[in-house]
Amino acid sequence: MHTERVTIEGTAFLTTLHLAGPIGLLALHGGVEGGTAELATEVAARTGATLLTFTQPEGPPTHIPSTRIGPCTPLTTFLTHTTLTISLHGHNRRDAPRTIYVGGSNRPAARTLASGLARHAQAFDPIITLSEIPNPLRGLHPDNPVNHTRDGGVQLELPVLARTTHQAPTAPEIPPREVVKGIVEGVRSLMPQKTSG
Repeated sequence: MHTERVTIEGTAFLTTLHLAGPIGLLALHGGVEGGTAELATEVAARTGATLLTFTQPEGPPTHIPSTRIGPCTPLTTFLTHTTLTISLHGHNRRDAPRTIYVGGSNRPAARTLASGLARHAQAFDPIITLSEIPNPLRGLHPDNPVNHTRDGGVQLELPVLARTTHQAPTAPEIPPREVVKGIVEGVRSLMPQKTSG
């Protein structure tokens, strides 16, 4: 596990990078979008995926759009090492408190992740039809890091209830068990199958 401080548009970030398997879990807005870094960390630990999180250890939280994060050494290393990225984000759409939007350029991988979520996190509704996902949440912009790995990626936009169970501002961010299980199943299904000798 390697930590490194980087500055993007005047905002200081602490990045945590762990190189492992070819699938990458990415949380660009840890702390700003509560629970996303913790969820990425737990899923990566359970699946052997590569992990990169960005958090802001000091100062007021600043949301820098995904398309403007990078290039920086940790992100470049992550994107070079992995073949497919799963980027975790948070949305606060009041009309969709239990909707998980499943965007990104790799649509077969999106369906795989949505299937795992539908099986394990039945309190939530994964939406994979791009026309039903609000445009800012589709994760299709060519400058979005989620699409910079060889096989593209999947952008999961999670409501608050799907990314943290904490009840107070000072409580730790603990991802819901059922959401963890759903994403873990999807990631394991996407991992390349090892062949014997």
